[in-house]
Amino acid sequence: MHSLFIYKQMADDSIFLIDIEKVLHEKAPNKAKYVPGFVVSYLKRIVHQDEINDCMRTAGAKEGAEFCKHCLDYLDTKLEIVGLENLPKDELCTFVSNHPLGGQDGLALGYILGKHYNGKVKYLVNDLLMNLHGLAPLCIPINKVGKQAKDFPRMVQTGFSSDNHIIMFPAGLCSRRQKEGIRDLEWKKTFISKSIEHQRLVVPIHFEGRNSDFFYNLANWCKRLGIKFNIAMLYLADEMFKNRGKTFKVTIGKPIHWSTFDKTKTHTEWAQYVKDTVYKL
Repeated sequence: MHSLFIYKQMADDSIFLIDIEKVLHEKAPNKAKYVPGFVVSYLKRIVHQDEINDCMRTAGAKEGAEFCKHCLDYLDTKLEIVGLENLPKDELCTFVSNHPLGGQDGLALGYILGKHYNGKVKYLVNDLLMNLHGLAPLCIPINKVGKQAKDFPRMVQTGFSSDNHIIMFPAGLCSRRQKEGIRDLEWKKTFISKSIEHQRLVVPIHFEGRNSDFFYNLANWCKRLGIKFNIAMLYLADEMFKNRGKTFKVTIGKPIHWSTFDKTKTHTEWAQYVKDTVYKL
């Protein structure tokens, strides 16, 4: 369920399904016919094409939090939620979380917060995820690359100036193995500057979980070899299904008032402060 995938639209104009062969023909039309069949089969297997398409079909017309719940149920995912009493009632918030998995964590926050706030929440996500019809109502599409890169600030502004709560994973990428253990990479400061500008509470959330050693080893080797393409992302769907049937603890911390982020620290330093707060939950 990641931006890596291209989707084909079904006749009913509502469901988009993964189609690896279409990806190859659209991205490399002159070379696709030379890709061995076993490679295509391998790609279909690691992105779990059949299973994800089955999940999309069985979701039917479900949208928003209900769609997220359907996907979690399909993955037999259970949630242990701590700190629901910390969710503000009357003030707009920016919810920020670590990003250990790349699948269940995003779905879980969409379900928990979408249900609590009657759908008045939005992710800032890669625009290709808008193809998931059930997720689209919770998304403000962000495209950081290509010709739409210039629209990134405007899209962020649209989200923060709305009357929706915002969900963000400030690291952008899912967690990596580091000296301190499995942790996010550097958190970007956007959530600090925009929460100050729009006077939003910042609510820290910690999601407990991890991917496989294979995933972390692959990501670290790619970094050592200087490979710029995020090959590890190709395996995120596989990691999602490896985590099938597990119970994850989600801890919601106390809100941090936007006025806390004063000039005693830079916005980047305040982002690190909130990140550290998340890992203490």
